[in-house]
Amino acid sequence: MASSMANTFTLPRHFNKNLSSSSSSSSISKIFTFYTPISTSSPIITNASSRRAPTFPRAMSSSSSPSPSSSSSSSSSFGSRLEETIKNTVSQNPVVVYSKSWCSYCSEVKSLFKKLGTQPLVIELDELGPQGPQLQKLLERITGQYTVPNVFIGGQHIGGCTDTLKLYRKGDLETLLSDAVAKNKGS
Repeated sequence: MASSMANTFTLPRHFNKNLSSSSSSSSISKIFTFYTPISTSSPIITNASSRRAPTFPRAMSSSSSPSPSSSSSSSSSFGSRLEETIKNTVSQNPVVVYSKSWCSYCSEVKSLFKKLGTQPLVIELDELGPQGPQLQKLLERITGQYTVPNVFIGGQHIGGCTDTLKLYRKGDLETLLSDAVAKNKGS
């Protein structure tokens, strides 16, 4: 049995000025409601408490690096630690989505997982400060994919939104999710 939950949001002010040039913009609705289906019989549910959020190493600032000759080795060391953090995060969590909070494709993938009753570990790259772009470049080096979302299930790189939706439409996504959850519980 499925129900729906209403979510209401208001347009930001900078959108309101574009809606009407007259001062009587009250005739234009500025509040929208959309409905998100909620499945009460979700076949796949991950335990949110078993997810392991990553702790990303901090990059050394230019003022903290001891000398120009050691800065390239410390940068390389930082990249290695960051890569190790990504690999650990992906291997220790059944589902990981590297995302950007404003990206519609990322929202679509996160909504799909929610619909399936799965709570992925979501890492919003745009909310990580200077580490976000570094992490995205490193993800490209590891996966060959620069765009977000960057989805991992059961430690394996799945791809982006299109790849995830293809798996869902073929009926393979649920199996991958079940296997990943079972694998995570076993470790």
